Amino acid sequence: MSHKLAFIGFGVVGQGLAEILLEKNEELKQNEGFTASVVAISDFIKGSIYNPNGLDIDVVLSTLRETGNLENYPPTSGLIKGWDSFKTITETNADTIIEVSYTDVKTGQPAIDHCKAAFESGKNVVMTNKGPVALAYKELSEMAEKESVSWGFEGTVMSGTPSLRMPITTLAGNSIKEIRGILNGTTNFILTKMEQEGVSYEAALKEAQELGYAEADPTSDVEGYDARYKIVILANYIMGIPLKVEDVSCKGISHLTLKDIEEASAEGKRWKLLAKVQKENGKVTAQVAPEKVDITDSLASIGGAVNAITYECDLLGPVTLSGAGAGKTETGFSLLIDLIHINRERKPVNV
Repeated sequence: MSHKLAFIGFGVVGQGLAEILLEKNEELKQNEGFTASVVAISDFIKGSIYNPNGLDIDVVLSTLRETGNLENYPPTSGLIKGWDSFKTITETNADTIIEVSYTDVKTGQPAIDHCKAAFESGKNVVMTNKGPVALAYKELSEMAEKESVSWGFEGTVMSGTPSLRMPITTLAGNSIKEIRGILNGTTNFILTKMEQEGVSYEAALKEAQELGYAEADPTSDVEGYDARYKIVILANYIMGIPLKVEDVSCKGISHLTLKDIEEASAEGKRWKLLAKVQKENGKVTAQVAPEKVDITDSLASIGGAVNAITYECDLLGPVTLSGAGAGKTETGFSLLIDLIHINRERKPVNV
């Protein structure tokens, strides 16, 4: 099945998917019957191009490398430049929107409105932006269902590690009563460094920033806000709990000292920033906070910038999944997971 794609935003993640589509083109066609044509890219900073006959992704990527601007894409028959994100969503011949725009996680905008415009135009959306899923899951999922389109957001939690689709598909039939996980690689890297090398929180954070794991302003990571959005997504999508961000108590790791780390080690434990949601006797509790985890716990062995999640199942017991929680290729792959899923469903799309 052939898919026409329009990228809204074309930063690291979007380019990661574009590179995967180039590299895996023949393999995807052979193994999945999946072919994709990128017809449009609209990026607030890099510019906007649309060709209903398809863009040459090799040329797109080389143009960006050489000039930094999509407006310098060479003129070809049918090429249109300068459309904004909403015109690109509603007026191009794309059937699926790749929503990877720069979005304010506190408001979910402009990605929420991008999703609405796409759904109302009869187009699928795959995305990595956490805000829309954490803040507007019910509204957007109902809208996608009403319009008979697909909405994929695997990359919003643990990047390409299938923390959302895996439990829905392969743990089906289980009642999942608790989800707890290491959902932020930056904090896990910092805590691992402090324990293994005996360095201070400040020194470990500095190294995380130098390696690109932490932003110049690391607040969202180290105070637990990033993990809070992710546990809200997990609760809504996997457990069917209409959890809101403000329902989740949140505490970060910036107060932890080397003394705290050493004391935990002496007790046979290890500090981890855990995001948890639990449903018991109809009562829901959810929190993000550092915890001293017993060394025998499956989450205790997860070190560095790796993410991990444990699903407490009534039939199978605890099931733990670990893997990359960030990265250009890894997050690009999360979008591919969603595209393959749409291809397998072969839903009719109104264009």
